[in-house]
Amino acid sequence: MTLSPHPVLFDEARPRALGVAYEMAAEGWDVLLVRDVLGRFTLVVDDRGRQAEADWAGAWTERLTETLRPYATDRPLLLASALFSADDLLNSVRIQPDPEHRPGEGHGNVRLLDNTVVGEDWGQVSTPALEMDGSRTHRTALYGFKGGVGRTTATAILARHLADRGHIVLVIDLDLESPGAGPLLSAGAELPRHGVVDQLVESAVHNAAILDLVAPTGYTPRTGRGELWVAPARGQGSANVPYSYVDKLNRVYADIPGADFAERLETAVRACESAVARGSESGRRPDVVLLDSRAGIHDIAAVTISRLCDLALLFGTDNRQTWSGYGDLFGAWHASGQARRIREKLRMVASMVPDSPQRPMDAYLKSFRDHSWECFSVLYDDDAPLLATGELVPGAFSPSLEDDSAPHHPIPILFEPGLVGLDADSAPGWQDRAFVQAAYRDFLETAMLLITAEPQSEGIS
Repeated sequence: MTLSPHPVLFDEARPRALGVAYEMAAEGWDVLLVRDVLGRFTLVVDDRGRQAEADWAGAWTERLTETLRPYATDRPLLLASALFSADDLLNSVRIQPDPEHRPGEGHGNVRLLDNTVVGEDWGQVSTPALEMDGSRTHRTALYGFKGGVGRTTATAILARHLADRGHIVLVIDLDLESPGAGPLLSAGAELPRHGVVDQLVESAVHNAAILDLVAPTGYTPRTGRGELWVAPARGQGSANVPYSYVDKLNRVYADIPGADFAERLETAVRACESAVARGSESGRRPDVVLLDSRAGIHDIAAVTISRLCDLALLFGTDNRQTWSGYGDLFGAWHASGQARRIREKLRMVASMVPDSPQRPMDAYLKSFRDHSWECFSVLYDDDAPLLATGELVPGAFSPSLEDDSAPHHPIPILFEPGLVGLDADSAPGWQDRAFVQAAYRDFLETAMLLITAEPQSEGIS
């Protein structure tokens, strides 16, 4: 097998390991290929009843180490005769025959045992760190308890709006199970070869330095020095090697020694931010990072909201599922003692707001606000004592129902059927259409103030 000069990446490790396994099987050995939760391989050879030559194991161990590099375990070759419970391993019900292997006469069999893990990590609340020059990129998370509420479309529109005002904007797609921000923002421009999932997998084996993680979207801002970059969840891969997205996804949540999932996700975000500085003509880091978070109560959402962002825009519609879900989430934050440190960076977004004779917009938003306030009350200090002046004691946080700057007060995005199932490639300039401008006007005005503290000039373009 010819080895390429660059480090072995996840996608290349499996075909390389199988290639070695096939060669061993051709010599008559039965081989079990075991992949661990980091994607590293061990070959278990059933040598019981057959003795190998003295230097046989050493030669194959050296071969595996050189072929797989970071994706070889510390002991890449194990002999069944040396295992304490070889039968338990070799007869595991989780082992599958390799569907690509067609053994010839006298050949051994090749089988696979693939270990995966999905971890859970509700990261501790923290503030994004300062850069070495004392500056800090502003990160805004866009999150919805459930999917289908227009979060990714809103991310794309907000990103272009910020770029139009001279900001260097990076959108990072953290919806790993349902990636969409990359294709929507690129609108035909070439995506990077690798994605966030590659960074999470490769960094676990200290192999992420060469990754191509971000790309300019091809969007031309109207004024100023704006730039719009995207870090997709899924890269476009290589023409020569199949892109094993599902196999990588099965491993991204694994904790590794010295770095839990929350730490690894933060490292991935910082790697994407640094990649923009290296690729930008100005050499500047992004001013604003938009984190398109996965929906639901999930590790990614928890870490993104509690640890990675300065502002979290929480999307929802006025229904029982929304308020039940956010109630569970807020209750968990309250019970863990995180409420005081997280509540003031939250803000509700009322997405897909109707405006019809049957359900007028004003009535809908009032109902949304009332339900939102009830839901947020677990995070507020409703029983906070007052000073003699009638003001709350310092540190207390108890906004009123009518407070339009409070986290529970909804930022509206109007429902527009034309945005359902939008294909950006076939609808160039979609963000400039009148119905889009009308639907997102209030959202962009408020988000601009929250993110940049810049007043909104006339219009939203």
